[in-house]
Amino acid sequence: MATSKWKSAILHTVLIVGFLLSIFPFYWLMVMATRTTGEIYSYPPKLWFGTQLFHNIERVISTIDFFGAFANSLFVAVTVTLLVLFFDSLAGVTFAKYDFPGKKWLFILLLATMMAPAQLSLVPSFVIMAKFGWVGTFKALIIPGMVNAFGIFWIRQYAEESIPPELMEAGRIDGCGFFRIYWNIMLPILRPALSFLGAFTFIGVWNDYLWPLIILNNEQKFTLQVALSSLNGIYVTDYSMVIAGTLLAVLPLIILFLFISRQFISDIAAGAVKS
Repeated sequence: MATSKWKSAILHTVLIVGFLLSIFPFYWLMVMATRTTGEIYSYPPKLWFGTQLFHNIERVISTIDFFGAFANSLFVAVTVTLLVLFFDSLAGVTFAKYDFPGKKWLFILLLATMMAPAQLSLVPSFVIMAKFGWVGTFKALIIPGMVNAFGIFWIRQYAEESIPPELMEAGRIDGCGFFRIYWNIMLPILRPALSFLGAFTFIGVWNDYLWPLIILNNEQKFTLQVALSSLNGIYVTDYSMVIAGTLLAVLPLIILFLFISRQFISDIAAGAVKS
């Protein structure tokens, strides 16, 4: 009993230390957002909150079109996430549960695209967008991102193990077509995988900086990450204002993570009970 208590105490201590280490960068971000630039550079560093948060936020809002950029990022991220969930889930369950000519080689080609660095496709992608006349528009952010190889691979792996063939056969016997089986049988089972994929996609699109910076040439179309980058001065950077803007950009992701994590855990528990 004593040995078991010691093991439990050590485990909980390690978990607490790991939690504190993982949350400290966000805590430090909040602290710096409440300080002036001079206080950020002070030594020893000030580890408690200051009084400049609202002043720094006001300067961010007055310097850039924060709410316009926020709305642009939200629109692009939500649209891309919904399209990814739809198309990747369709392709994933097709690879997992249906046979068709060339299935094996198509899946190998799909995996091969995941191994190529995304930076290699920047120039070809820009040329294609220019040919279509989409440079400076949201189409150039949404259309290329509405399907990704990782999402198809993730849904395929999850669907292969979680969707019983008997359920699909029962749907066919009842006269259901592909989309009816997909919507009424597959999607409810895929909810945990879709929750993760949705959060993963939204965070990736929300934080994307390089591609929007290259493709958007209209300040009114800037996403939040591109708009925040304009806070950096050529010679001098007001880090208190930059960090306050970064904090505002991170808060939606934290809210999303808290919501999705609860949903993800509840879906996993529900699936375990059903099985």
